[in-house]
Amino acid sequence: MAKRPATGRKTLSEANLAALGADRLAALLIEVADGDLKRRLRMELAAEVGAPDLALELDKRLNTLAASRARVSWRKRPELLADLQMLRRMIVGRLGPMDGKLALDRLAAWFDLYPSLAARVKDPKGELTLVFDAASADLMSLASTVGADVAGPLLTDALSTRLSEWASWVGRGASAMSPALARRLLSDLTTARPRPTGRLALVVRKLADRAGDIDAWILAIPDDDRRKPEVAAEIARRLAQCGRAAEARGALEASRIEPPPASRWGRGKVAERPALPDSWRAAEIAVLEAEGRVDEATEARWSLFERTLSEDTLRTLLAGLADFEDVIALDRAFAIAAAFVDPMKGLAFLMNWPAHREAAGMVLTRRDELRGSVDDTPLWAARLAGRYPDAAVLLLRARALALVRLGDGMTEEVDGLVAEAEALAGGAGSGTLETHAAFVEGLRVLAAPRRPVWR
Repeated sequence: MAKRPATGRKTLSEANLAALGADRLAALLIEVADGDLKRRLRMELAAEVGAPDLALELDKRLNTLAASRARVSWRKRPELLADLQMLRRMIVGRLGPMDGKLALDRLAAWFDLYPSLAARVKDPKGELTLVFDAASADLMSLASTVGADVAGPLLTDALSTRLSEWASWVGRGASAMSPALARRLLSDLTTARPRPTGRLALVVRKLADRAGDIDAWILAIPDDDRRKPEVAAEIARRLAQCGRAAEARGALEASRIEPPPASRWGRGKVAERPALPDSWRAAEIAVLEAEGRVDEATEARWSLFERTLSEDTLRTLLAGLADFEDVIALDRAFAIAAAFVDPMKGLAFLMNWPAHREAAGMVLTRRDELRGSVDDTPLWAARLAGRYPDAAVLLLRARALALVRLGDGMTEEVDGLVAEAEALAGGAGSGTLETHAAFVEGLRVLAAPRRPVWR
C-alpha cells in the first residue's frame, strides 16, 4: 500500500516555514525579494540595531515619497497604499516602543505626505483619504504616550500652519488623546489668540470635550449660533451637568424664539411664538433639576413624553419614582400612547415597550384609524395572534387593504395576509369583527380594475 503524502507538512504556515531553518529562509528571502520587500527587510534589520538606525531608514522612504512628483495611476494606487500602511506600522509598531519622540516626528512627516499625494494619485473611491483618516487614532495615542510637553508643540504647529488637513485628523483622533494633551493643545490654541472660528473652532470643541473644559467648548461657538434653540439646548445641558444652573438658564432664555412682528395689515392679530424643538425642552428639564425644581422637572418630562413618546424619557421618569408609583405612571404612559395623535406611532410604542394588552385594546378601539402601510404591521399581528386574535386580524386586514390600495391587486402577499386573517378569525371572540367573507368580498371589489366611463 502506498504511503499517504504528508500534506500537513506542505501547508504554507509559520510553523512549517520555521522548520526550514533560518539559513534556508534567509536565502529564499534574498532570492525573491523585490523593491518593496527589500525595503521592509532593511527596516527590520535596522530596527534590530536601534531606534536611530530605523528612523534613518524610515526617513529615506518618507523623503523619497515627499520629493516625488510622478502621477500615480489607478493600477499603481494599491501598491502605494500598501507602502504607506507598511510605513505606518513600522513607525507605530516598531519605532514607537523604542523611541516615542522619534516615532512621533516620523508619523507627523507621514501625515504631511497627504497633500502632495492627494494631488497626484488617481483615487476616485477616496481610498487614500481613508488610509490617513484611519491612522488618526494611532497619531493621538502615540502623542499621548510621548507626553503633552513633547507632543503639544508639534501638534500646535501643525494646526497653526497646516490646519486644512490636520484639523480633520486631530478631530477624528481626539477620543484617543489623553486629557493632559487635550488641555495643553487647548491652552496653546486659545491663550492670547483670536477667538477660534471655522475649522479651528471645530477642533477646539473636540479638544474641550476631551479635556472636560466647558468654557473652552462654549467659547468656540459663534454668538449668533448660541441663540439658536438647538445649540443653546446643548450648552444649557452641559452647564446643568456641571452644576452651573444660573448660566444654563441664561443660555436657554437667550434662545427663546420670539414671535415675528405683527403685520400692519394683521388687524390686531397677535403672532404666535414658534414652537421650540424637543431638544430644547429636554435641556430645560435638566436645568430645572439643576435648579432643584424637581416637581416642575417631572411635569416637564411628562409633557415631553406626551409630545414624543420617547422610551428613554419614560424610563427616566420611572427611575425616579418610589415603589408602586411606577405602576401608576406606566398606566398613565400607556393611556397617552393609546390616545396619541398618530395612532401608528402610539401602537409602535406599546408594541415595543412591550404592552401587548394595551396595544390590542388600542387596535380594537381605533380600528378605523389603522394604517397598514407601516411595515411592522404583520410583525405586530404575529405577536398579538396568540392572546389577542381580534387585534391581529384587524392588523392583517389593514395591511392587506393598504397593499391593494397601492394598485397591485390581489398579489401573492395579499393572499397570504388574507389566509392568515382567516385562520385567526375562527379564534376571534369579540363578535364585533366584520365576517371574513364580507371582508374578502370588499377587498376583491377594491382590487378589481376600474373601467373608464365613456361619455
